Amino acid sequence: MEIPLFPLRTVLCPGIALPLHVFEPRYRLMTERCVESSSPFGIVLIREGRETGPGTVALAGIGTLAEIREAARRPDGRYDLLVVGTGRFAIEEVDAEREPYLLGRVVLLDEDVGDVDRSTTLAARTMRRFVAYLQLLQPLEGETADEIDVRVEIETETGEAEEPEVGDVVVELEIEPETSPEASGSSAVADLGPPASEAPPDSEEEAKRNAKLNAAARRLLIPDDPTTLSYLFSGIIQIDPPRRQRLLEAATTEDRLKLLDELIDRELWMLRRRFRFYTPDDRQASVRRS
Repeated sequence: MEIPLFPLRTVLCPGIALPLHVFEPRYRLMTERCVESSSPFGIVLIREGRETGPGTVALAGIGTLAEIREAARRPDGRYDLLVVGTGRFAIEEVDAEREPYLLGRVVLLDEDVGDVDRSTTLAARTMRRFVAYLQLLQPLEGETADEIDVRVEIETETGEAEEPEVGDVVVELEIEPETSPEASGSSAVADLGPPASEAPPDSEEEAKRNAKLNAAARRLLIPDDPTTLSYLFSGIIQIDPPRRQRLLEAATTEDRLKLLDELIDRELWMLRRRFRFYTPDDRQASVRRS
C-alpha cells in the first residue's frame, strides 16, 4: 500500500482527532489530492530534522493513517483540516523523488491484544488511575494553566462513530456510572471506584474543582475494548512525542497498557508535587530509549 506521508513533530493515535493547518505548497498539493480522492495520508513522527523547508528528516518507523473529516481551503490556498487516526502502519520504503511530498510504501498493522485477561485487568486499573491523573491536572487555587484541548472520536452504544468533539478533556470526556444490559456496541461503562476527590476539600475553590470533576466523571463514556482504551489514553496523556511514540509502537495492547501504567505513575508523582510544566529533553529521551 502506498500513501502520502506528512512528517510532523507530533504523534497521532488511532481514535484521536487532530486539527492541522497546511501551508507548505507541497502539502497543500498532497491535501488537495487526498480531498479529491477521499483518501487518507500518513502522519509520522520526525525523529530528527525540520517539519518545513528543504533538508532530510529521520522518520519513525510506525505512523498512523489520518482520514480527513473536515477540510476548509483558504483564499490563499492554505488548508485547515480536521483528521482522525484510524489505524497504524509500518513504513517499508520512502520515495522522496516522485512527488514534491514523501510517499511511503507501508503495511497496515493488525492489533494484537496480548493476554486478554491481563489486558482487561490493566485496562480497569488504568481507567481508575487516569481519573486521578486528570484531577491533578486541574490548576489549584492561585495557579494558572491552559486547558487541555483534545478532540476524540468515540463510538456510541449504537456502534456509530460520533463527530470529533473538542474541549477540556477533564470536563468533556464522560464516564457512565452504569449501563443497561441491553446496551450494545463497542462502548461500555467502567466502575472507577470512589473518585480521588472524595477527600475533604482544602478550600471553596478546591470544592468547586472537585464538583466539576465528579460531574464529568459521571458522564464519561469509556470504551470497554482494551485496545481502544489504550489508544484513547495514549492520545490524551500529556507527555512528550518520543514517549507517545513508544505507546503507539507497542507490540500489543497489553504492552501499551503496561507502559501507560508506568507513565501514569510518573505523571502522578510529578503532579502531586506540582511539577506540571516539566518537559524532558528529547535527546535524553533518545538515549534512554536506546
